[in-house]
Amino acid sequence: MDTLAVVLEAPEQLTVRRLDLTPPTDEEIVVEIDFSGISTGTEKLLWTGRMPPFPGLGYPLVPGYESVGRIVAAGAGSGRAVGDYVFVPGAKCYGEVRGLFGGAAGRVVVAGARVIPFPESLGEQGVLLALAATAYHALTGGELPDLIVGHGVLGRLLARLAVLEGGHPVVWERNPQRMDGAQGYAVIDPAQDEKRDYRVICDVSGDPTLLDTLISRLARGGEVVLAGFYDKPLSFSFPPAFMREARLRIAAEFKDPDLAAVKAYAEDGRLSLDGLITHRVAAPDAEQAYRTAFTDAACLKMVLDWRGAR
Repeated sequence: MDTLAVVLEAPEQLTVRRLDLTPPTDEEIVVEIDFSGISTGTEKLLWTGRMPPFPGLGYPLVPGYESVGRIVAAGAGSGRAVGDYVFVPGAKCYGEVRGLFGGAAGRVVVAGARVIPFPESLGEQGVLLALAATAYHALTGGELPDLIVGHGVLGRLLARLAVLEGGHPVVWERNPQRMDGAQGYAVIDPAQDEKRDYRVICDVSGDPTLLDTLISRLARGGEVVLAGFYDKPLSFSFPPAFMREARLRIAAEFKDPDLAAVKAYAEDGRLSLDGLITHRVAAPDAEQAYRTAFTDAACLKMVLDWRGAR
């Protein structure tokens, strides 16, 4: 059994080629992928070669951890059924080609315990469950943020979830192309914001130079939550942080309970996933899709369509 897959051969060298798949065990399933999303955070770092040392990192590799599709084969011990529509957070089934994170392929072999069934009616929006779970994980570690930095897809999901939980966040965004699309919260240019007593600031910009700026906007005892991914060391000036008794929290990757929570929100309509997927490209054209996702500010979320390309 084989599949068509996106392969990062080396930094900025991407191909779409056929790979042999590891035969499934009794606990595994085979999923035919319909859609996979391109992450402008971790996948961009893999594409540029700027990803810090990370377990399993090396080239060539299959990226992707935002895939949805249908189960076409299920082992007796997998706990899943043929025909179920599922979210796939990645796979490692390509032999000598690394799966980091391994979801950008037309067909994957993965443990049944790793996937999450969800209504097929969500369709391509299912690829957003990983980012929604990442946002939820950042929110549930402490108080709700009253300032969110960055109005990309993750920032928008953070703001929507914060509103859903009873918050009233402000979002900072400098790029005029990303100022619109707010749902129940305000988006402003930080240059126009004079407030300096935010209790919780959640940064999803990925900008390692912002920490001093964010600390200067905290109330005494306030907290900065780092929910992005940073490719360079972060540092800050101690006296301003000392004066504010600032706290720093790092939100790591989502866990299964986070996925379950946002899945329930999306299923019953409390969490809208509308307006976040802006670009769609057939999977064989992935090389151009990745470049667009990483360079076009108008592209919030790029989705690869694998139907007919397995």
